[in-house]
Formats: sequence, C-alpha cells, structure tokens
Amino acid sequence: MRKRTLLLAAATTLPLAACGFRLRGVPKFAFSSLHVQAPETSGLARELRRTLQGAGGAVAVLTEPAQLPQAQAVLEILAEQPERVVVGQSAAGQVRELQLRLRLRFRLRGQDGQEWIAPTELVQQRDVSYNETVALSKEGEEALLFRNMQTDLVQQLMRRLAAAKGPM
Repeated sequence: MRKRTLLLAAATTLPLAACGFRLRGVPKFAFSSLHVQAPETSGLARELRRTLQGAGGAVAVLTEPAQLPQAQAVLEILAEQPERVVVGQSAAGQVRELQLRLRLRFRLRGQDGQEWIAPTELVQQRDVSYNETVALSKEGEEALLFRNMQTDLVQQLMRRLAAAKGPM
C-alpha cells in the first residue's frame, strides 16, 4: 500500500518537474534602492510601496523626497487615471452597461537620469452591467473592480521592474 502511494505521488510530480514548472518566487531587481515619485493621494503608489516592501527582496523603498539622491533608481508615476465610460444603453436611453478603465503611465530612470524603462502606459479594463434600481450596490461593485484593477496593475508593474536591466 505504501509503495502504491509513493508511486502515485511520483507519477503526479514527475510531469510537473519535466515541464519546467516552478513557483514564481521573489523577484530580483537590477537596483537595491528605489524612490517612487507619485502624488500622495495615489492609492496605486501606496499599494506598490507595500508590495515592494513585502516582496522579501533586498530593495529599499525610499519615500521621502530628501532620500532621492540615495536611490539607485527612480520610478515616476506620470499619470494614474480612472475612467468610467457608458458602452450600452436601453431604447429609453438608460445606462445598461459600463466599461471601467484604469490607466497608468510610468517611467523608470537611473539616478543619473538615464532611462531604464521609457514612458509606458498600462491599462486595465472591466465591463460591468448597470441598473438604476440598485445604484448603491453597483457603486460598491465599481469601487471593488477599481481596487482589483489597481492590484493587477501593481503586479504588472512589479514584473516590468524585475525585467528592467539597468541603463538602455
């Protein structure tokens, strides 16, 4: 019985090892200190700082403007723009479907000013149905979707930062 269990466990793990499966792990960055330049009201920048600090890597996240000269790299959040667009209406002109978008423009540069990542725009979008009779619950759903899109953008940004290899 024990041999059978061992064989079954080996049979299920061998295909995973053979295909190159590996957990993502901690990202490795080409810099050891990063200054994030963003407006104080930016929820995305706050979440990015928290994610970088909790990533377990050796990246020091510098938040104070006075620490800017100590940073090896500077991430500039150029724009963070939430959008709410009507994409569907009923015959009576009532809104039936919305598209929510969250745009992020950023660039990464070294301390000497040389660009590591040119100005780039990332966009997340979600479609959501709308009904005036449940407007309050739809408002809560929209807020939840915007937070979800923000988290997705932070993860994309983390992957881009990890792929940056220094001056271009």
